[in-house]
Amino acid sequence: MNIKDIKEITESQRAYFRSGATLPVKFRIEMLRRLYASVKTYEGEIFSALSLDLGKCEYESFMCEVGLLLSEISYMIKNVKKFAKEKRVHTPISQFPAKSYTKPTPYGCVLIMSPWNYPFLLAFCPLVNAIAAGNCAVVKPSAYSPATSAITEKIISECFPPEYVAVITGGRQENAALLDERFDLIFFTGSQSVGKEVLRKAAEHLTPAVLELGGKSPCIVEESAKLELAAKRIVFGKFLNCGQTCVAPDYILCHSSVKDKLILELRRQIELQYGKAPLENPLYGKIVNEKHFMRLRDLIMPEKTVVGGEGCEERLKIAPTVMANVSFEDAVMKEEIFGPLLPVLTYDSYDELYTLLLDKPKPLALYIFSENKKHVRELTERLQYGGGCINDCVIHLATSEMGFGGVGESGMGAYHGKRGFDAFSHLKSIVDKSTKIDPEPRYQPYRGGLSWKLMRMFLK
Repeated sequence: MNIKDIKEITESQRAYFRSGATLPVKFRIEMLRRLYASVKTYEGEIFSALSLDLGKCEYESFMCEVGLLLSEISYMIKNVKKFAKEKRVHTPISQFPAKSYTKPTPYGCVLIMSPWNYPFLLAFCPLVNAIAAGNCAVVKPSAYSPATSAITEKIISECFPPEYVAVITGGRQENAALLDERFDLIFFTGSQSVGKEVLRKAAEHLTPAVLELGGKSPCIVEESAKLELAAKRIVFGKFLNCGQTCVAPDYILCHSSVKDKLILELRRQIELQYGKAPLENPLYGKIVNEKHFMRLRDLIMPEKTVVGGEGCEERLKIAPTVMANVSFEDAVMKEEIFGPLLPVLTYDSYDELYTLLLDKPKPLALYIFSENKKHVRELTERLQYGGGCINDCVIHLATSEMGFGGVGESGMGAYHGKRGFDAFSHLKSIVDKSTKIDPEPRYQPYRGGLSWKLMRMFLK
Protein backbone atom coordinates (compact mmCIF):
# COMPACT_ATOMS: atom_id res chain seq x y z
CA MET A 1 0.00 0.00 0.00
CA ASN A 2 1.42 3.40 -0.95
CA ILE A 3 1.63 6.55 1.15
CA LYS A 4 -1.31 8.16 -0.65
CA ASP A 5 -3.60 5.23 0.20
CA ILE A 6 -2.55 5.39 3.86
CA LYS A 7 -3.31 9.12 4.00
CA GLU A 8 -6.73 8.58 2.43
CA ILE A 9 -7.58 5.92 5.01
CA THR A 10 -6.51 8.04 7.98
CA GLU A 11 -8.37 11.09 6.65
CA SER A 12 -11.55 9.08 6.08
CA GLN A 13 -11.31 7.73 9.63
CA ARG A 14 -10.96 11.22 11.08
CA ALA A 15 -14.09 12.30 9.20
CA TYR A 16 -16.00 9.20 10.34
CA PHE A 17 -15.01 9.71 13.96
CA ARG A 18 -16.02 13.38 13.84
CA SER A 19 -19.46 12.33 12.60
CA GLY A 20 -20.10 10.80 16.04
CA ALA A 21 -21.03 7.40 14.61
CA THR A 22 -18.73 5.48 16.98
CA LEU A 23 -19.92 7.15 20.18
CA PRO A 24 -23.20 5.35 21.03
CA VAL A 25 -22.58 2.37 23.32
CA LYS A 26 -25.22 0.42 21.39
CA PHE A 27 -23.11 0.79 18.22
CA ARG A 28 -19.96 -0.39 20.01
CA ILE A 29 -21.71 -3.50 21.34
CA GLU A 30 -23.10 -4.27 17.88
CA MET A 31 -19.59 -4.06 16.39
CA LEU A 32 -18.16 -6.33 19.10
CA ARG A 33 -20.89 -8.91 18.48
CA ARG A 34 -20.19 -8.77 14.77
CA LEU A 35 -16.50 -9.41 15.41
CA TYR A 36 -17.25 -12.29 17.79
CA ALA A 37 -19.43 -14.01 15.18
CA SER A 38 -16.81 -13.57 12.48
CA VAL A 39 -14.03 -15.07 14.61
CA LYS A 40 -16.24 -18.09 15.28
CA THR A 41 -17.02 -18.41 11.56
CA TYR A 42 -13.36 -18.33 10.50
CA GLU A 43 -11.96 -20.37 13.38
CA GLY A 44 -10.67 -23.12 11.08
CA GLU A 45 -8.89 -20.64 8.79
CA ILE A 46 -7.35 -18.92 11.81
CA PHE A 47 -5.97 -22.26 13.02
CA SER A 48 -4.53 -22.99 9.57
CA ALA A 49 -2.87 -19.57 9.39
CA LEU A 50 -1.26 -19.94 12.82
CA SER A 51 0.00 -23.38 11.83
CA LEU A 52 1.59 -21.99 8.67
CA ASP A 53 3.24 -19.04 10.42
CA LEU A 54 4.34 -20.62 13.72
CA GLY A 55 3.55 -24.33 13.57
CA LYS A 56 0.88 -23.98 16.25
CA CYS A 57 -1.52 -26.86 16.77
CA GLU A 58 -5.25 -26.21 17.04
CA TYR A 59 -5.32 -26.80 20.80
CA GLU A 60 -2.61 -24.23 21.49
CA SER A 61 -4.06 -21.80 18.93
CA PHE A 62 -7.41 -21.85 20.69
CA MET A 63 -6.01 -21.83 24.22
CA CYS A 64 -3.57 -18.95 23.66
CA GLU A 65 -5.15 -16.88 20.88
CA VAL A 66 -8.71 -17.50 19.70
CA GLY A 67 -10.17 -18.52 23.06
CA LEU A 68 -8.59 -15.60 24.91
CA LEU A 69 -9.89 -13.19 22.28
CA LEU A 70 -13.43 -14.54 22.48
CA SER A 71 -13.29 -14.17 26.27
CA GLU A 72 -12.15 -10.55 25.95
CA ILE A 73 -14.93 -9.74 23.48
CA SER A 74 -17.54 -11.34 25.74
CA TYR A 75 -16.22 -9.44 28.73
CA MET A 76 -16.41 -6.12 26.87
CA ILE A 77 -19.92 -6.77 25.55
CA LYS A 78 -21.04 -7.45 29.12
CA ASN A 79 -19.30 -4.48 30.73
CA VAL A 80 -18.86 -1.67 28.18
CA LYS A 81 -22.11 0.05 29.12
CA LYS A 82 -20.90 0.32 32.72
CA PHE A 83 -17.39 1.40 31.69
CA ALA A 84 -18.73 4.19 29.45
CA LYS A 85 -20.95 5.80 32.09
CA GLU A 86 -20.27 9.17 33.64
CA LYS A 87 -19.25 8.88 37.27
CA ARG A 88 -20.24 11.43 39.91
CA VAL A 89 -17.47 12.52 42.27
CA HIS A 90 -17.42 14.69 45.38
CA THR A 91 -17.58 18.45 44.84
CA PRO A 92 -15.75 20.60 47.42
CA ILE A 93 -17.95 23.08 49.28
CA SER A 94 -15.84 25.94 47.89
CA GLN A 95 -17.42 25.23 44.48
CA PHE A 96 -21.00 25.18 45.78
CA PRO A 97 -23.48 24.99 44.11
CA ALA A 98 -22.20 22.50 41.49
CA LYS A 99 -21.87 18.84 40.64
CA SER A 100 -18.67 17.15 39.44
CA TYR A 101 -18.21 14.04 37.31
CA THR A 102 -15.75 12.19 35.12
CA LYS A 103 -16.66 11.24 31.55
CA PRO A 104 -14.75 8.61 29.51
CA THR A 105 -14.34 9.67 25.87
CA PRO A 106 -12.53 7.95 23.00
CA TYR A 107 -9.20 9.32 21.81
CA GLY A 108 -10.36 9.27 18.18
CA CYS A 109 -8.29 7.53 15.49
CA VAL A 110 -5.80 5.03 16.89
CA LEU A 111 -2.99 2.96 15.39
CA ILE A 112 -2.49 -0.64 16.57
CA MET A 113 0.81 -2.26 15.60
CA SER A 114 0.90 -5.98 16.42
CA PRO A 115 3.75 -8.53 16.57
CA TRP A 116 4.31 -11.92 14.95
CA ASN A 117 4.53 -14.21 17.99
CA TYR A 118 0.81 -14.15 18.87
CA PRO A 119 -0.27 -12.50 15.64
CA PHE A 120 -4.01 -13.05 15.93
CA LEU A 121 -4.57 -12.33 19.62
CA LEU A 122 -2.28 -9.30 19.76
CA ALA A 123 -3.87 -7.68 16.71
CA PHE A 124 -7.45 -8.18 17.84
CA CYS A 125 -7.31 -7.86 21.65
CA PRO A 126 -6.24 -4.18 21.56
CA LEU A 127 -8.76 -3.63 18.76
CA VAL A 128 -11.56 -4.96 20.99
CA ASN A 129 -10.54 -2.45 23.68
CA ALA A 130 -10.37 0.37 21.09
CA ILE A 131 -13.83 -0.44 19.70
CA ALA A 132 -15.33 -0.69 23.19
CA ALA A 133 -13.93 2.75 24.01
CA GLY A 134 -15.50 4.23 20.84
CA ASN A 135 -12.47 4.76 18.59
CA CYS A 136 -11.71 4.27 14.92
CA ALA A 137 -8.63 2.12 14.31
CA VAL A 138 -5.92 1.22 11.83
CA VAL A 139 -4.43 -2.22 12.46
CA LYS A 140 -0.91 -2.97 11.20
CA PRO A 141 -0.08 -6.68 11.56
CA SER A 142 3.47 -8.03 11.35
CA ALA A 143 5.00 -8.90 8.00
CA TYR A 144 6.63 -11.95 9.66
CA SER A 145 3.27 -13.73 10.01
CA PRO A 146 1.75 -13.34 6.51
CA ALA A 147 -0.88 -16.07 6.72
CA THR A 148 -2.33 -14.67 9.94
CA SER A 149 -2.14 -11.14 8.54
CA ALA A 150 -4.24 -12.31 5.60
CA ILE A 151 -7.01 -13.79 7.75
CA THR A 152 -6.86 -10.72 10.00
CA GLU A 153 -7.44 -8.50 6.97
CA LYS A 154 -10.25 -10.76 5.75
CA ILE A 155 -12.13 -10.68 9.05
CA ILE A 156 -11.77 -6.94 9.57
CA SER A 157 -12.70 -6.02 6.01
CA GLU A 158 -15.85 -8.16 6.23
CA CYS A 159 -16.84 -6.83 9.67
CA PHE A 160 -16.13 -3.13 9.33
CA PRO A 161 -15.95 -0.39 6.70
CA PRO A 162 -12.38 0.97 6.27
CA GLU A 163 -13.38 4.42 7.49
CA TYR A 164 -14.09 2.72 10.83
CA VAL A 165 -11.49 -0.07 11.10
CA ALA A 166 -8.85 -0.72 8.44
CA VAL A 167 -5.93 -3.13 8.03
CA ILE A 168 -2.68 -2.07 6.40
CA THR A 169 -0.29 -4.92 5.61
CA GLY A 170 3.31 -4.68 4.50
CA GLY A 171 6.72 -4.15 6.02
CA ARG A 172 9.03 -1.35 7.08
CA GLN A 173 7.89 1.09 4.39
CA GLU A 174 4.28 0.87 5.54
CA ASN A 175 5.33 1.08 9.20
CA ALA A 176 7.29 4.26 8.51
CA ALA A 177 4.44 5.82 6.54
CA LEU A 178 1.96 5.08 9.32
CA LEU A 179 4.23 6.56 11.99
CA ASP A 180 4.53 9.73 9.92
CA GLU A 181 0.75 10.18 10.15
CA ARG A 182 -0.91 11.93 13.07
CA PHE A 183 -2.91 9.52 15.22
CA ASP A 184 -4.63 10.21 18.52
CA LEU A 185 -3.03 7.17 20.19
CA ILE A 186 -0.48 4.56 19.16
CA PHE A 187 -0.63 1.06 20.65
CA PHE A 188 2.51 -0.96 19.92
CA THR A 189 3.49 -4.50 20.86
CA GLY A 190 6.98 -5.67 19.94
CA SER A 191 10.67 -5.35 20.67
CA GLN A 192 12.32 -2.65 22.75
CA SER A 193 14.39 -1.40 19.80
CA VAL A 194 11.33 -0.84 17.59
CA GLY A 195 9.39 0.50 20.58
CA LYS A 196 11.97 3.26 20.99
CA GLU A 197 11.50 4.29 17.36
CA VAL A 198 7.71 4.26 17.75
CA LEU A 199 7.99 6.53 20.80
CA ARG A 200 10.34 8.89 18.96
CA LYS A 201 7.87 9.24 16.09
CA ALA A 202 4.93 9.63 18.48
CA ALA A 203 6.77 12.45 20.26
CA GLU A 204 6.92 14.47 17.02
CA HIS A 205 3.12 14.83 17.15
CA LEU A 206 2.86 14.66 20.99
CA THR A 207 0.84 11.47 20.47
CA PRO A 208 0.25 9.32 23.57
CA ALA A 209 1.48 5.76 23.25
CA VAL A 210 1.00 2.40 24.94
CA LEU A 211 4.09 0.21 24.56
CA GLU A 212 3.97 -3.50 25.30
CA LEU A 213 7.59 -4.60 25.07
CA GLY A 214 9.54 -7.46 26.63
CA GLY A 215 12.81 -8.09 28.40
CA LYS A 216 14.52 -10.84 30.35
CA SER A 217 11.85 -12.12 32.71
CA PRO A 218 13.42 -14.06 35.59
CA CYS A 219 12.04 -17.17 37.21
CA ILE A 220 13.16 -17.49 40.84
CA VAL A 221 13.13 -20.99 42.34
CA GLU A 222 13.78 -21.01 46.08
CA GLU A 223 14.94 -24.00 48.10
CA SER A 224 11.44 -24.24 49.62
CA ALA A 225 9.76 -24.67 46.22
CA LYS A 226 7.92 -27.85 45.26
CA LEU A 227 10.40 -28.73 42.53
CA GLU A 228 8.38 -31.29 40.60
CA LEU A 229 5.43 -28.92 40.23
CA ALA A 230 7.73 -25.96 39.58
CA ALA A 231 9.48 -27.79 36.74
CA LYS A 232 6.15 -28.86 35.23
CA ARG A 233 4.84 -25.31 35.16
CA ILE A 234 8.12 -23.74 34.04
CA VAL A 235 8.38 -26.15 31.10
CA PHE A 236 4.82 -25.27 30.08
CA GLY A 237 5.42 -21.51 30.28
CA LYS A 238 8.88 -21.49 28.73
CA PHE A 239 8.31 -23.73 25.72
CA LEU A 240 4.76 -22.63 24.89
CA ASN A 241 4.80 -21.30 21.31
CA CYS A 242 8.36 -22.62 21.05
CA GLY A 243 9.52 -20.06 23.60
CA GLN A 244 8.32 -17.12 21.49
CA THR A 245 6.26 -15.51 24.25
CA CYS A 246 7.01 -12.05 25.64
CA VAL A 247 6.24 -13.19 29.21
CA ALA A 248 7.98 -16.57 28.99
CA PRO A 249 10.48 -17.23 31.78
CA ASP A 250 13.67 -15.97 30.12
CA TYR A 251 15.97 -17.65 32.62
CA ILE A 252 15.87 -19.51 35.93
CA LEU A 253 17.58 -18.12 39.02
CA CYS A 254 17.51 -20.96 41.52
CA HIS A 255 19.08 -21.61 44.90
CA SER A 256 22.33 -23.51 44.41
CA SER A 257 21.17 -26.28 46.77
CA VAL A 258 18.33 -27.32 44.45
CA LYS A 259 19.94 -26.76 41.03
CA ASP A 260 20.79 -30.37 40.24
CA LYS A 261 17.40 -31.72 41.33
CA LEU A 262 15.59 -28.96 39.42
CA ILE A 263 17.48 -29.77 36.22
CA LEU A 264 16.57 -33.46 36.59
CA GLU A 265 12.90 -32.46 36.97
CA LEU A 266 13.10 -30.12 33.97
CA ARG A 267 14.53 -32.93 31.83
CA ARG A 268 11.77 -35.27 33.00
CA GLN A 269 9.02 -32.74 32.33
CA ILE A 270 10.33 -31.90 28.84
CA GLU A 271 10.15 -35.59 27.96
CA LEU A 272 6.70 -35.97 29.52
CA GLN A 273 5.25 -32.93 27.74
CA TYR A 274 7.08 -33.08 24.39
CA GLY A 275 8.26 -36.67 24.08
CA LYS A 276 11.71 -38.18 23.66
CA ALA A 277 12.04 -36.59 20.22
CA PRO A 278 10.48 -33.10 20.46
CA LEU A 279 11.57 -32.17 16.93
CA GLU A 280 9.25 -34.92 15.64
CA ASN A 281 6.32 -33.87 17.83
CA PRO A 282 3.62 -32.39 15.54
CA LEU A 283 2.18 -30.41 18.48
CA TYR A 284 5.46 -28.55 19.06
CA GLY A 285 5.80 -25.31 17.09
CA LYS A 286 8.58 -23.80 15.03
CA ILE A 287 10.72 -20.67 14.99
CA VAL A 288 9.07 -17.92 12.96
CA ASN A 289 11.81 -17.55 10.29
CA GLU A 290 15.39 -18.40 9.38
CA LYS A 291 16.79 -15.15 10.77
CA HIS A 292 15.51 -15.92 14.27
CA PHE A 293 16.46 -19.59 13.96
CA MET A 294 20.08 -18.65 13.24
CA ARG A 295 20.12 -16.09 16.06
CA LEU A 296 18.90 -18.70 18.56
CA ARG A 297 21.26 -21.39 17.29
CA ASP A 298 24.19 -19.05 17.91
CA LEU A 299 23.07 -18.54 21.53
CA ILE A 300 23.25 -22.27 22.35
CA MET A 301 26.39 -23.15 24.31
CA PRO A 302 27.07 -26.87 23.68
CA GLU A 303 29.47 -27.08 26.62
CA LYS A 304 26.73 -25.91 29.00
CA THR A 305 23.76 -27.69 27.40
CA VAL A 306 22.30 -30.36 29.68
CA VAL A 307 18.97 -30.94 27.89
CA GLY A 308 18.17 -30.65 24.20
CA GLY A 309 20.27 -28.45 21.94
CA GLU A 310 19.24 -30.17 18.70
CA GLY A 311 17.81 -28.22 15.79
CA CYS A 312 16.49 -28.69 12.26
CA GLU A 313 17.12 -25.69 10.03
CA GLU A 314 14.96 -27.05 7.22
CA ARG A 315 11.88 -27.14 9.46
CA LEU A 316 12.98 -24.18 11.66
CA LYS A 317 12.74 -26.27 14.80
CA ILE A 318 14.88 -26.15 17.94
CA ALA A 319 14.33 -28.69 20.71
CA PRO A 320 13.52 -27.48 24.23
CA THR A 321 16.98 -26.70 25.55
CA VAL A 322 18.28 -26.23 29.10
CA MET A 323 21.74 -24.80 29.80
CA ALA A 324 23.36 -25.01 33.25
CA ASN A 325 26.17 -23.12 34.96
CA VAL A 326 25.33 -20.01 32.93
CA SER A 327 26.53 -16.59 34.07
CA PHE A 328 25.23 -13.08 33.44
CA GLU A 329 28.31 -12.54 31.24
CA ASP A 330 27.32 -15.21 28.70
CA ALA A 331 25.87 -14.09 25.35
CA VAL A 332 22.53 -15.77 26.07
CA MET A 333 22.09 -13.39 29.03
CA LYS A 334 22.79 -10.23 27.04
CA GLU A 335 19.49 -10.15 25.13
CA GLU A 336 15.92 -11.37 25.40
CA ILE A 337 16.02 -14.98 24.21
CA PHE A 338 12.55 -15.29 22.69
CA GLY A 339 12.99 -18.94 21.88
CA PRO A 340 13.18 -22.43 23.47
CA LEU A 341 16.47 -21.90 25.34
CA LEU A 342 16.38 -21.92 29.14
CA PRO A 343 19.56 -20.86 31.00
CA VAL A 344 19.85 -21.85 34.66
CA LEU A 345 21.75 -19.54 37.00
CA THR A 346 22.16 -19.89 40.76
CA TYR A 347 22.30 -17.82 43.93
CA ASP A 348 23.49 -18.81 47.40
CA SER A 349 21.48 -16.65 49.78
CA TYR A 350 18.13 -14.90 49.81
CA ASP A 351 19.73 -11.46 50.23
CA GLU A 352 21.83 -12.09 47.13
CA LEU A 353 18.68 -12.04 44.98
CA TYR A 354 18.37 -8.27 45.33
CA THR A 355 22.01 -7.73 44.40
CA LEU A 356 21.50 -9.84 41.28
CA LEU A 357 18.18 -8.33 40.17
CA LEU A 358 17.78 -4.76 41.42
CA ASP A 359 20.17 -3.20 38.92
CA LYS A 360 18.78 -5.17 35.95
CA PRO A 361 16.28 -3.56 33.49
CA LYS A 362 12.72 -3.90 34.75
CA PRO A 363 11.26 -7.08 33.17
CA LEU A 364 7.78 -7.55 31.74
CA ALA A 365 7.20 -10.51 34.08
CA LEU A 366 8.69 -12.14 37.14
CA TYR A 367 7.92 -15.59 38.54
CA ILE A 368 8.58 -16.87 42.05
CA PHE A 369 8.40 -20.51 43.07
CA SER A 370 8.48 -20.65 46.86
CA GLU A 371 6.59 -21.84 49.92
CA ASN A 372 8.09 -19.04 52.03
CA LYS A 373 5.34 -16.42 52.27
CA LYS A 374 7.63 -13.83 53.86
CA HIS A 375 10.10 -14.07 50.97
CA VAL A 376 7.32 -13.93 48.40
CA ARG A 377 5.85 -10.81 50.00
CA GLU A 378 9.23 -9.06 50.14
CA LEU A 379 10.16 -9.98 46.56
CA THR A 380 6.84 -8.79 45.12
CA GLU A 381 7.14 -5.52 47.05
CA ARG A 382 10.81 -4.68 46.42
CA LEU A 383 11.37 -5.80 42.83
CA GLN A 384 9.87 -3.78 39.97
CA TYR A 385 8.30 -5.63 37.04
CA GLY A 386 5.17 -5.58 34.90
CA GLY A 387 3.31 -8.50 36.44
CA GLY A 388 3.78 -12.16 37.16
CA CYS A 389 2.84 -15.28 39.10
CA ILE A 390 3.61 -17.00 42.35
CA ASN A 391 4.19 -20.71 41.82
CA ASP A 392 3.18 -20.58 38.15
CA CYS A 393 4.13 -18.96 34.84
CA VAL A 394 2.47 -16.90 32.10
CA ILE A 395 -1.15 -17.33 33.22
CA HIS A 396 -1.48 -13.85 34.77
CA LEU A 397 -2.20 -12.37 31.32
CA ALA A 398 -5.12 -14.71 30.66
CA THR A 399 -7.77 -12.69 32.49
CA SER A 400 -9.81 -9.63 31.63
CA GLU A 401 -10.05 -8.70 35.32
CA MET A 402 -6.43 -7.52 35.51
CA GLY A 403 -4.45 -5.20 33.29
CA PHE A 404 -1.43 -6.49 31.42
CA GLY A 405 1.56 -4.26 30.77
CA GLY A 406 5.18 -3.47 31.49
CA VAL A 407 7.12 -0.87 33.43
CA GLY A 408 10.27 1.03 32.54
CA GLU A 409 12.21 -0.82 29.86
CA SER A 410 9.44 -3.41 29.46
CA GLY A 411 6.80 -0.91 28.43
CA MET A 412 4.28 1.70 29.50
CA GLY A 413 0.52 1.48 29.90
CA ALA A 414 -1.64 -1.62 30.23
CA TYR A 415 -4.67 -3.25 28.63
CA HIS A 416 -7.20 -6.10 28.95
CA GLY A 417 -10.67 -5.57 30.37
CA LYS A 418 -11.32 -2.28 32.19
CA ARG A 419 -7.64 -1.31 31.89
CA GLY A 420 -7.92 -1.77 28.13
CA PHE A 421 -11.02 0.40 27.94
CA ASP A 422 -9.19 3.04 29.98
CA ALA A 423 -6.08 2.81 27.78
CA PHE A 424 -8.10 3.84 24.72
CA SER A 425 -10.13 6.51 26.56
CA HIS A 426 -9.48 10.01 27.83
CA LEU A 427 -11.18 10.62 31.17
CA LYS A 428 -12.59 14.14 31.16
CA SER A 429 -13.07 15.91 34.50
CA ILE A 430 -16.15 18.17 34.41
CA VAL A 431 -17.75 20.58 36.89
CA ASP A 432 -21.37 21.52 36.15
CA LYS A 433 -21.88 24.85 37.95
CA SER A 434 -25.32 26.12 38.90
CA THR A 435 -26.49 29.46 37.44
CA LYS A 436 -29.10 30.07 40.13
CA ILE A 437 -26.74 31.73 42.61
CA ASP A 438 -23.19 33.08 42.30
CA PRO A 439 -21.17 33.44 45.53
CA GLU A 440 -18.81 36.42 45.34
CA PRO A 441 -15.72 35.72 47.54
CA ARG A 442 -13.60 34.57 44.56
CA TYR A 443 -14.08 37.74 42.49
CA GLN A 444 -11.97 40.90 42.47
CA PRO A 445 -11.80 43.23 44.24
CA TYR A 446 -10.80 40.85 47.05
CA ARG A 447 -12.24 41.72 50.45
CA GLY A 448 -11.29 40.97 54.00
CA GLY A 449 -13.72 40.29 56.79
CA LEU A 450 -16.26 37.53 56.29
CA SER A 451 -15.11 36.73 52.70
CA TRP A 452 -11.55 36.16 53.92
CA LYS A 453 -12.72 33.99 56.81
CA LEU A 454 -14.93 31.90 54.52
CA MET A 455 -12.09 31.42 52.02
CA ARG A 456 -9.71 30.20 54.71
CA MET A 457 -12.39 27.92 56.16
CA PHE A 458 -13.26 26.24 52.86
CA LEU A 459 -9.71 25.91 51.46
CA LYS A 460 -7.75 24.15 54.15
